[in-house]
Amino acid sequence: MAQVSTRHTACVLCEAMCGLEVTVTDGEISGIRGHRGDPLSRGHICPKGVALQDLHADPDRLRRPLRRRGTTWEEIGWDEAIPLVARRLAAIQREHGRDAVGVYLGNPNSHSLGALTHGIQLVRTIRSKNSFSATSVDQLPHHVVSWGLYGHQFLLPVPDIDRTDLLVLIGHNPMASNGSIWTVPDFPARRRALRERGGRLVVIDPRRTETAKIADAHHRVRPGTDVWVLLAIVREVCALGPRPAAYVDGVETVREAVAPFTPEVAQALSGMPAATVRELAAALLGARSAAVHGRMGVSTQAHGVLCQWAIQVINLLTGHLDQPGGLMFTSPAIDLAGRGLMGAGHYGAWRSRVRGLPEFGGELPSSVLAEEITTPGPGQIRGLVTIAGNPVSSTPGGRALDAALDSLDFMVAIDIYVNETTRHADVILPPTGPLERDHYDLIFHTLAVRNTARFTPALFERPADARHDWEIARDLALALVRARGERVSPVDQARLRTSPTLQLDALLRTGEAALDGRRLSVKKLRQTPGGVDLGPLRSVLPGRLRTPEHRIDLGMPLALDAIAALARDVAGAVEAAATRGAGELLLIGRRHQRDNNSWLHNLPRLTRGRPRHWLEVHPDDLAARGIPDGALVRVRSAAGAVEVECQASDDVMPGVVCLPHGYGQGTFDGVRLREAAALPGVSMNDLTDPARVEAVAGNAVVNGVPVTIERA
Repeated sequence: MAQVSTRHTACVLCEAMCGLEVTVTDGEISGIRGHRGDPLSRGHICPKGVALQDLHADPDRLRRPLRRRGTTWEEIGWDEAIPLVARRLAAIQREHGRDAVGVYLGNPNSHSLGALTHGIQLVRTIRSKNSFSATSVDQLPHHVVSWGLYGHQFLLPVPDIDRTDLLVLIGHNPMASNGSIWTVPDFPARRRALRERGGRLVVIDPRRTETAKIADAHHRVRPGTDVWVLLAIVREVCALGPRPAAYVDGVETVREAVAPFTPEVAQALSGMPAATVRELAAALLGARSAAVHGRMGVSTQAHGVLCQWAIQVINLLTGHLDQPGGLMFTSPAIDLAGRGLMGAGHYGAWRSRVRGLPEFGGELPSSVLAEEITTPGPGQIRGLVTIAGNPVSSTPGGRALDAALDSLDFMVAIDIYVNETTRHADVILPPTGPLERDHYDLIFHTLAVRNTARFTPALFERPADARHDWEIARDLALALVRARGERVSPVDQARLRTSPTLQLDALLRTGEAALDGRRLSVKKLRQTPGGVDLGPLRSVLPGRLRTPEHRIDLGMPLALDAIAALARDVAGAVEAAATRGAGELLLIGRRHQRDNNSWLHNLPRLTRGRPRHWLEVHPDDLAARGIPDGALVRVRSAAGAVEVECQASDDVMPGVVCLPHGYGQGTFDGVRLREAAALPGVSMNDLTDPARVEAVAGNAVVNGVPVTIERA
């Protein structure tokens, strides 16, 4: 007779962190559905959650350490792999200095409790200024602005969608992403509730995205021009009569700074009518509750920091920040910012060796990684550690980085796959899969639309010869210190040798989890599989601010300097927009709900159905070039060229083309990377240019990339 049980866990594949109900039959997953008892996700599930069983059983997923032998791999034991890696890294640092070993952290680290408790400690043990992560590919402007305005990079307010009357999303597609820098599971139901109570959704985006299609209003803007629209809205709000909170300073400074940015200038540069800009400013100021939030589309362009600053200023000047239905901060059971568990952030403490780009929070922009490997001189990266990251696919100029990795003296990857990046490693150390480890979302509970706390124990016992990510980080950190002839401090010893679950329990027991000050623990959360509901978002300012005297100064110097630089040549910008090169188009990215950045493109449940790798082109732009719908086209940029099928679509505005990244992972330069069939296509990042970075913080520019297309 079959042994059937029902277990509860959480999906760790995107920021929605949906609760799942899993049926296990004779030790194998026989079904996954959304957990209706979860107070945050409320039974919602997307295709990625169902595909967790494919990931768990994936024959391509690595289970044991691999060592390169020429062009082939051989399995080795952990007791051989860890000392080997430690010796090689220590030798490079001993001969060339600490900065000769670089580190790259991928997005999945944010979704792993062990990576956050121990992986970060490994990075600190390496002690290199050449540290990089996916943050500077897609979200760095958010952190810079939160640091500048609120005093901490992780004080990131989110829209209180469950109570708002007006929600304005800019370069943001939660229907596909389930939220980003905003944990909002079951966005479709929450959007329906917004409409039912008479609220409105407005989307600003050059593409009619899945979210724009269900919006009450969709305003198209040319890629990379959002900054002109946002500054014009700030200007109009200042003219109509702002109503900031008593703890907000610098209103007059902002009023003077944005004076040149009229709605007419915004119209000339973005295509958004001046009247629409004025109407939106008035609507935001007059709404009982409203929230403005911007995401990838505004962060990954030349003025990303200025865009995110303007978005926060709009919420502040209209009086909607920290108010029900506005942009609000969570009150998580474990407050990363308030308890100092994450650094507040710092800017420009050092700069990249070759191009002189500033660090933020201890990390350099990922766009400089290749040049820091290939350029000789003191501080050149000669060894690299990648942790759950695939920068060849997911950062600009992927082909150049691919070539650079071949020149390293040594590379180690902590990863569950051989992919475009890890194929260059000398050693790959694979951690357990997400269903084999305990989990608590330290990051995403701080970005959620409701205050909750959920702990999920491992669904399956790990294999006897497997190691968790935190154990790999622990063992490698300790071995590296020994290989350098140093001693581990008692504090670091305790931190590394204490499991993530025990550390979590201590944090829960010493934190105030709710308004009534009751304490939580891992034991209590185990007894509530869906998690504990701690209530709706609540007003926490000014007390939660980490700024001097708990005040907000809108006159953030980095932003004011950027505004002044922009204002010096408004006329020139208008002229340049009017005389854009003949035949030039602007490339933007897109996301699909059945994808996850640069991975999961080989899982059966996610690769079924219609192809999704097409280059979307407006029918008028195809006709002007004599290219038929469905033809193979060659797309060229300053960084390179790719060939991909095109699809006529009026979802993109004229002059814009749209392509996802991370596709075509079955093979790379003829090297087979997957046993299972992978999605066809190319990576957008073979076209993005690492030389083009955001003006203030150096975030990658992957939207608004000038390209040309022709029939291949």
